[in-house]
Amino acid sequence: MTSDSFIVRHATDADIPILRNLIDLSVRGLQHGDYTQAEIDRALATVYGVDTQLIADRTYFVVETVSDHSIVGCGGWSRRRTLFGGDQYQGRADDALDPARDAAKIRAFFVHPDWARRGIGSLILDACETAAISSGFKKLEMGATLTGVPFYRVRGYSEAEHVSVPLADGESLAIVRMEKSVGFQRSNV
Repeated sequence: MTSDSFIVRHATDADIPILRNLIDLSVRGLQHGDYTQAEIDRALATVYGVDTQLIADRTYFVVETVSDHSIVGCGGWSRRRTLFGGDQYQGRADDALDPARDAAKIRAFFVHPDWARRGIGSLILDACETAAISSGFKKLEMGATLTGVPFYRVRGYSEAEHVSVPLADGESLAIVRMEKSVGFQRSNV
């Protein structure tokens, strides 16, 4: 998938060092208005991070610039139960979902702060939704950061539940479980 300025492609293992840096820059640069510095530091240490299972499943995307192939965003979807968290997150459940009854998980969206609000998140979300629907899913859900909630709301997701993710030293990270139905509409023709 391409646009005039960006290419959307599957992430590879070779991208992992770049993704680690991108995630850190994104969280520190874009979430400071919604979370304290302590929450950000602890979330980066225990929750946020690269999920190599998504890369192995070929459900994680990167967005790179056409001009110099810099990776400026990443995100994915999953056919596994884990709602959020990178490899280091202890609350993982990687058993497979049933598309007939379960929701695909929209996961791990991060955009470089210098490239925010240029449509990168929408490119990734479009790729994720298209792939999940093609895999038979009719529902989508995510654990959205407070920073991401307005974006996902505009894209048709509704807030289902507010969740506190435990962090170190008694801190917690507020996230919002959001959901969307993507059932097919029949034509009356």
